[in-house]
Amino acid sequence: MELRTLRYFVAVAEELHFGRAAARLHMSQPPLSRAIKRLESEVGAALFARSPGGVTPTPVGAILLDEARALLGQADLLRARVAAAAGPAGITVGILGDTGDPGITRLATAFRRGHPGVDIRIRDADLTDPTCGLRAGLVDVALTRAPFDETALALRELRADPVGALLRADDPLTRRDRLEIADLADRRWFRFPPGTDPIWQSYWNGGEPREGPVVRVVQECVQAVLWNSTVGLAPLGHGPAKNVPPENLAVVPLADMAPSRVVAVWNDGDTNPVIRSFVEIAMAAYRH
Repeated sequence: MELRTLRYFVAVAEELHFGRAAARLHMSQPPLSRAIKRLESEVGAALFARSPGGVTPTPVGAILLDEARALLGQADLLRARVAAAAGPAGITVGILGDTGDPGITRLATAFRRGHPGVDIRIRDADLTDPTCGLRAGLVDVALTRAPFDETALALRELRADPVGALLRADDPLTRRDRLEIADLADRRWFRFPPGTDPIWQSYWNGGEPREGPVVRVVQECVQAVLWNSTVGLAPLGHGPAKNVPPENLAVVPLADMAPSRVVAVWNDGDTNPVIRSFVEIAMAAYRH
């Protein structure tokens, strides 16, 4: 049994409801339900009696709940003792694209002021992995954009940016104040490589399969628009167009596109206090 799965189980047992437990864990309900079903398969018995109003632990579930709480408490104590013995730790922060975001600048200043002894390593990720290497163990926490598969991850929203269509400045659509995704249906879009998180890919393709050049980094998106009149989506104010002269590119707001959420994300169950402090400071820095 993994500690992460046991944390899921304890949350469901304490909330007595999968929906409330998923909200507490900052994840969607389907992966939580799948994790509990896998745990029940490992145990060989039902852990919850399910009803339309929620769930209650079975006798087997009640026993596991006591043991899981004790085991998780011991694991947290072990981490705390090891961290105290190791002294100030360093963390690796993954950043996706928006390195010039003023929120990052404020965060860096505030975090350095509060944690002068902590070594911060930065990994600038490309667009093929919205978690910036988090799942692969390359970073401890990421500043990125949702949506993507949040399974086994914890997430805090820092800001929500409206989204527009990234176009050549001489494109006829730039004469309009606002567009809808349907206005771009007959265009070629920039796309991400095969294997990219499908939720992430679908969002940036406006929810539809698209044809067009494959890109991996922000500048490739920009060049695909400049050279091929490809279209794509970009956050207003913090997207790829901010580094390009205005006579070359334009971003027209999309009326029917959900905002792009800037988030801090880390592995669920990681109790590193430096990560917790980093996220708290990030939430304050992005509110300004």
